Amino acid sequence: MLESVEIVEVSPRDGIQNEAKLLDLDTKLALIGRAVAAGARRIEVTSFVNPARVPQMADADELARRLPRGQARYIGLALNRRGFERALAAGLDEVNFVVVASDSFNRRNQGVGTAETIAAWAGIAAAARGRIAAGVTIGAAFGCPFEGEVPLSRLMEVVAAVAEHGPHEIALADTIGVATPRDIAERVGAVRAAWPDIPIRLHLHNTRNTGLANAWAGIAAGARALDASLGGVGGCPFAPRATGNIPTEDLVYMLERSGIATGMDLEACIAAAQWLEAQLGHPVPGMVMKAGGFPAPRAA
Repeated sequence: MLESVEIVEVSPRDGIQNEAKLLDLDTKLALIGRAVAAGARRIEVTSFVNPARVPQMADADELARRLPRGQARYIGLALNRRGFERALAAGLDEVNFVVVASDSFNRRNQGVGTAETIAAWAGIAAAARGRIAAGVTIGAAFGCPFEGEVPLSRLMEVVAAVAEHGPHEIALADTIGVATPRDIAERVGAVRAAWPDIPIRLHLHNTRNTGLANAWAGIAAGARALDASLGGVGGCPFAPRATGNIPTEDLVYMLERSGIATGMDLEACIAAAQWLEAQLGHPVPGMVMKAGGFPAPRAA
């Protein structure tokens, strides 16, 4: 196993994008600040998408302008060329472009087929070169809510087309939380073997309670970074029943107690998750935020 793993905090983007309550700009900036204070050094802060479809991200450009710079690497998600241009203009450190492995879900998510999105990625990769780090998330890499099973051969075909244009990182997303550790080991292992020079990141949803087991399997198979969300909040507006991400504080507890460094402060993560729960006004699924770490910190 690795001695350290990078955690990419996604609560400001994937965490809140499916929430009924719209958080205002100051609250979002406070959330990002709490993530930074807890040790997050890469944060997916927003998505540059149509606000009519994802109203939670309507303030993406203004949020980017108000970010405190130099404290972390900030990532913006884009689904098309327009989103990429907005991320570039916002001066973020990275853009995360999405290509969905299944054609049906790609059409629901982005309005066009997978092949058309890959063609858009080719142009974006060329435009990004020397200007902004550009990575790709392969959505529904382990299963699709509309087509069902996504064969490994289909995933490898999509990854091959994406890899041809030099992403700085490829993230495999279990968008609807259907993967098991065996699936993770097989697919991360296959991608790593075929493209050993491209770092692999995992985006895992805990829809069926396999998220942390999948995170462990992913690290063992060679993933170098894991997405997580404070409190385990999250979900996709375009995927039925795609519930929360793996909770940041639960992941930090598991890894740090196993001797794998994350650079994150568990108690600060717990406090941030509890704060976010209060802002959203409903219970969130994280477990360590309720139980606490172990051994419990000594009273001052």
